[in-house]
Amino acid sequence: MKIGILSDTHDLLRPEVSERLQGCACILHGGDISSRKILCQLEQIAPVKAVRGNNDKDWAEALPLSLDFVLAGLRFYMTHKKKDLPKDLSKYDLAICGHSHQYAEVWLPPVHMRRTLVLNPGSCGPRRFGLPITLALMEIGADGWQVKRIDLPHGAKEAFPGRETGDIRQRIEIVIRETQKGRPFGEIAKKYGIDPALAEQIARLYVTHPGVTAEGIMTKMGL
Repeated sequence: MKIGILSDTHDLLRPEVSERLQGCACILHGGDISSRKILCQLEQIAPVKAVRGNNDKDWAEALPLSLDFVLAGLRFYMTHKKKDLPKDLSKYDLAICGHSHQYAEVWLPPVHMRRTLVLNPGSCGPRRFGLPITLALMEIGADGWQVKRIDLPHGAKEAFPGRETGDIRQRIEIVIRETQKGRPFGEIAKKYGIDPALAEQIARLYVTHPGVTAEGIMTKMGL
């Protein structure tokens, strides 16, 4: 059995992603889908289990914030943010989260002969923060299961589609200034019309790298 695992599509289902998902028995989406259209497109490929992300608004009210389910004899837990995973994951085979746009696989120490994999499939939507475009494919067979990272190609100017570098610099300077005033990134994003994920990333980089400049943040984002 093949299972597609993805997150943070942000209203973009790339043809390359659809192609990779062909033949899947099920698709798992870790949130920040951003529109019902994406779910409908995925459901044309295979049945979908999805959770609501912080950017999934009114249209997604019916989506759960987390899912706990059994599939092909394996137990899964899925939520959007890693911080919302249960503290005790020992009863799960696979725990899935998203949000950071960064692919990660972490095997937890075995408990009672069970090993748990914490997986973030990264983002396969619009490219942000200079990060790779990724998803994961899980293969379940008679001999066990494994997860494979899938990296997709991207254009050189995909870091922030539709935005000029000068515009990005201006947004970074706004977030830095407002963060210095102690305002939360969500409030900054709403006030200035900045993508919440972008505002969060800028604020996080500024707080974790004291003294960093707008140029420094742009460098860390791969711009």
